[in-house]
Formats: sequence, structure tokens, C-alpha cells
Amino acid sequence: MRLLVVMVIVLAGVASCSTTSGPSAVPAIPAKPHLTAHDSLAPSAAALDVYAHDRPGLLSPGVAHFPARVYVPNSQENTVDVIDPATYKIIKTYRVGRRPQHVVPSWDLETLWVNNNDGNTLTPIDPATAEPGKPVHVEDPYNLYFSPDGSYALVMAERLNRLDFRDPHTMRLDHSLELPCKGVNHGDFTADGSVFLVSCEFSGQLLAIDWRAAKVVKIIDVGAANMPQDVKLSPDGTLFYCADMAAGGLWLVDARTFAKAGFLRTGKGAHGLYVSRDSRVLYVSNRGEGSVSVVSFATRKKIAKWRLPGGGSPDMGGVSADGRQLWLSGRYHRAVYVISTSTGKLIRKVKVGAGPHGLCVYPQPGRYSLGHTGVFR
Repeated sequence: MRLLVVMVIVLAGVASCSTTSGPSAVPAIPAKPHLTAHDSLAPSAAALDVYAHDRPGLLSPGVAHFPARVYVPNSQENTVDVIDPATYKIIKTYRVGRRPQHVVPSWDLETLWVNNNDGNTLTPIDPATAEPGKPVHVEDPYNLYFSPDGSYALVMAERLNRLDFRDPHTMRLDHSLELPCKGVNHGDFTADGSVFLVSCEFSGQLLAIDWRAAKVVKIIDVGAANMPQDVKLSPDGTLFYCADMAAGGLWLVDARTFAKAGFLRTGKGAHGLYVSRDSRVLYVSNRGEGSVSVVSFATRKKIAKWRLPGGGSPDMGGVSADGRQLWLSGRYHRAVYVISTSTGKLIRKVKVGAGPHGLCVYPQPGRYSLGHTGVFR
């Protein structure tokens, strides 16, 4: 029976492949041998959904025993606050390196990495205990991603305008790719995992990178005055959405040709992008106006806007494992916002340290992590 199911899935994948020379729309990245237990979590799907393994309840057996926690890096205090999401209370605070930017789950889901940008270190956190370990020297780790096959940690060296390819466990440098842009910081992968689309905040560009060849295959200009931020692939793998903080909305980019496919205005300071657990909508944090826009993947239109009472600065974060809450850092308000995904209402505002940035809700469903504050496949 298992063999029959596998054959059906493979045949369906072949039938849906593009006949062009661009990236395929069918996932082709298998889990590593020590993660094969995740295969039992795979839902059957008639159509491609790159987030099919991110549904509520689909926690990997390797992370199911981790306590639910929210990790908040406070960039201006060089600390991480650990919140118990059941009580909304800070239960731990510890010092890390200078200017922590994001807390990133490792590809194998076993470690959380605090990106200490100015301190040139990564601090590992054991999610079983929520305790930090010994920092590892890494140059300019503004953000961190992982190749879809788990072979590389990809460090977004923002001030160095460089993408560093490192060992995903030791973080030892393997090689670097100098980038023809300024301020590389966020990205996501095509459905087949072959191309990494990254944003360059300070030059108004997106780069399509063949990460296996360590080569830029296309430069997409969105305007020198603009500031592209977070990037997310649509569930069907056909389109990238890229938040632009200066333009106040989302650039749409064809995931096959990497041509601009439109622009959708969401709100002032559009910044972070988060996919709902049912893959139907995209949550957009509008940092400059204290709101969250809800965009339909089916219609590619904004269908709702949730405003924070009294305003705020919603930045980076993630969706709770059950999909019921959206957690966002309040970058300039020493706060974390907890928002109901069913009503759009603010459930709780938690006071944290100064400059909270890329918080991580953990654990989350998924077979493996592609990085940032939680991009799972």
C-alpha cells in the first residue's frame, strides 16, 4: 500500500512539472536519512502545496517533546527573553552577543541560533531546555537560512554584501558568494529548492541565486528608493511575495521567470510575511502604521486589515503551532503582540526588552527548517 501511494505521488508530480527550462514546480528535496520518520506525517495532496507539512498537529517526532516557547531577541539590550505562550509571562532572560537580530531554527530542527549581528557570533539554544550554549564565531550574521537539502547554512552577511556557505552544524565557512547589491537580509526558495530569491534592502533589488552553483542568475530591480524585506513563496510555488518597507506593500515575482508580476499595497512599512496554517492567506506586518494586512493567495488581493489598538510597530515573528495566534515583535515599543488569527483582535501585549526583532515561536510543524524565524517545509 505504501509503495502504491508513493507511485501515485511521484506520477502526479511528473504530470505537473513545467516543460520550460526554469525551476520545476514540484518539490524535489528529500529529508535526510535521520529525518525519514517525518515521512509518516506527509498528507496526501491532489495539488502542490509547499506548506502541506506545516499543518496544526504535524509536529516532527523530534520536536514534539520540546516545551512551547517564544524566543525574543532584544537588539538594543543584547538579550533574549523567553516567553511561556500559555501564560504570556517571561520565564527567562539571558545575555547573548551584540545586536541579536533573529532567532532561527536549524535545518534539522534540533537547535535555535541567535544571530548576533554586531557581535559576529551565533548563540545556540537548546529548545528542550530553552538554555543557551557556547557562542560560535560567524562574521556578520544578520540572518540565517539553510539550503533545502540541509547541506549548507546560508548566512546573510548584510553589511559585507555577501552570502556565506557554512557547515550547518559547526558553522565553519566553506565558501562565499559576493553579491552585486547592498543589504542582503531575507529570502525564500523555489518549490524545487533550486533557486534562492533574496532581498537587498539598501539597493532596492532582489537576486535569484542558484545556490548549488553559487551564482546569481537574475537581478530584479524594484527601485533604488525602495527597501525590500521579507520574502515568501506562494503555496502553489508559482509566485514570490516580497514585502517592501518603503513602497508600503508587496512585490509579486514570477517564480519561474523571476519577472515582476505586480505590486499590492498593504500598508506603511510592510515588513514581515507569514503563511496561515491552512495555506489560504498571507499575514503582512505593516511596521510603519501598526497594522497587519491579510492577503488571499487565491485572489492575490488584500481581504482584511487588523489595526493594533493605539498603534505599534509589528515586525517579525511567527504563527503558533495550532495556527490560532500570530506573534509579532513590536520593534520600537518594547513589546510583543499576540493577535488572534480568527478575529484579528489583539489578545495580549507582552512587555519585553528594547528593540525586539526576529522572534521565534517554537516548536512549529514541519519536516525541516529553511531558516529565518521559521520557514518550514
